[in-house]
Amino acid sequence: MIKTKTDFINKIHLIISVCIVVPTAIIYGFKPELSFDMFLETIDEHNFYKAVMGLYLGFSTLWLLGIFKAHYLKIAMTTNIIFMLGLGFGRVVSILLDGIPTFGYVFGVIAELFLGFYGLWVLKKQR
Repeated sequence: MIKTKTDFINKIHLIISVCIVVPTAIIYGFKPELSFDMFLETIDEHNFYKAVMGLYLGFSTLWLLGIFKAHYLKIAMTTNIIFMLGLGFGRVVSILLDGIPTFGYVFGVIAELFLGFYGLWVLKKQR
């Protein structure tokens, strides 16, 4: 796992991502109303959020593999960068088109962009 300062620098964004994305996935899949002003009514809506939960848990599994197995580290970092920057830039588009969301979403965009750019920095540093 993390044996040196370099390991810590290379993997901390994956650890943080897993710690945030796994609980978010569970909330999306089973109780979105706990954190969001969302009240799912149709089976299709429940199905959609459980699919998002599965996607989040799948990526988190890959990131965990990257944390514990060196062979998976580069693909874990690459997918984490795409995941975080994709979410972050999507939220930026929403802010520009839809307006400023609640604090949790504003914090989310900052955290996602930070984690994505941190991952880019680590990947570039390794080359």
